[in-house]
Order: sequence, then C-alpha cells, then structure tokens
Amino acid sequence: MEFQSAPVLPHDYAETVLVSDMTSNFLSRPVPVERYGLIFAGTQKNIAPAGLTIALVREDLLARVRPDTPFLYDFNVLAEHGSMFNTPPVFNWYMAGLTFAWIREQGGVEQMHRNALLRSGKLYDFIDTDDFYSNPVDKSCRSRMNVPFILADTSLDSTFLAAAGDNGLVELKGHRSVGGMRASMYNGMPESGVDTLIEFMADFVARYG
Repeated sequence: MEFQSAPVLPHDYAETVLVSDMTSNFLSRPVPVERYGLIFAGTQKNIAPAGLTIALVREDLLARVRPDTPFLYDFNVLAEHGSMFNTPPVFNWYMAGLTFAWIREQGGVEQMHRNALLRSGKLYDFIDTDDFYSNPVDKSCRSRMNVPFILADTSLDSTFLAAAGDNGLVELKGHRSVGGMRASMYNGMPESGVDTLIEFMADFVARYG
C-alpha cells in the first residue's frame, strides 16, 4: 500500500508533527516536505546499498529530544556535526551520490514518478484483466513500487515461482505475512523488466489457466 498524497492535517491538529517512513518510495515522486516534521528513509530501495538512512528533520524539532535518547540517535547531535559525529558509511554515501546524479540526469523525481506510474500501471492493468491473477489492494492506495498479486489457484504458487526463476525472474515470492507474489519495481527497474514479467505471466496463464 502507498499513500498517493501527503495528509493535510485539520486546524485542530496544528501542533501535530507528521512523521513518515518513505523507505520504499523516497525519490520516486515530488513530496511537499514542508508538511512534515520528519521524513526518514533507508537507502536500500531507491538510493544505495543497505546500511544508510536519510533523515529530513524540521529545524525546530532538532532540540526536542528525550533525555534518555542515545546520542547516536540524537538528530541535533548529528546536525551539529554535519552528519559526521561518528565515521559515516562512506561507500554508501558515494553510491547515494551516484544515484542522485543519475536521477537528475533522467529528469529528476518528476521523471521517476512518471516512470513508476508507467511500470506499475502496465502490471496492474494486466492483473485486472484476467481472473487468473488478482490484486488485494484497493485501487486508491496501490503502491507504485511494490505490486502484490495472488493466483486464483494458490496450489500453483510454487510452480509459478519456479518457472519464473527459470526465466530469470527472481525474488517474486510475496511477503511472508501475506503470501502470494510481489513484484518490486524501484527507480532502477527499466520498463523492459515489467514487459518481460507480463509476457511470462501471460504465458503462464496460457499453460495453466
């Protein structure tokens, strides 16, 4: 699931701090950061190898820290030291810098958003046109990054995954708490990857549907 827009808080909640974990969709669409008090994102999805987290913190919140907060989790300490209070994961920083440059060259987050809509839209349209597959998420909050789908005959799940692997389509097994399948399509996924998946899924229907 994915929120398609930033929440607008009512006046009664003017002092409420909006916090968002954007690990799965960071840099995949424009975001009105001024509405948030804190945005954080692990880099392992759209930015760099696992081991780095990016945090955008509203300045007036930096000093509002519980006294029992470990100093390495104190955003104020990190901000005062330019995010280098301790030795940073320099390889991850380097890879993130390359990714930022690549995104800019592609047309920025606006283009990343267009790409994401194109990729996910193709797959959702295919899933919705055949009863062999289904998507359990309401259309208003479907994710552009991760598309889960379920086979009508779940006894074919293992057959589907094995055949997909034989065709170079890996890591399609759904989350362990949900089951089914899940196609992850982060910023680096080319449109051709989605086309290949759809072609395989159509062939699987022809053989087992």
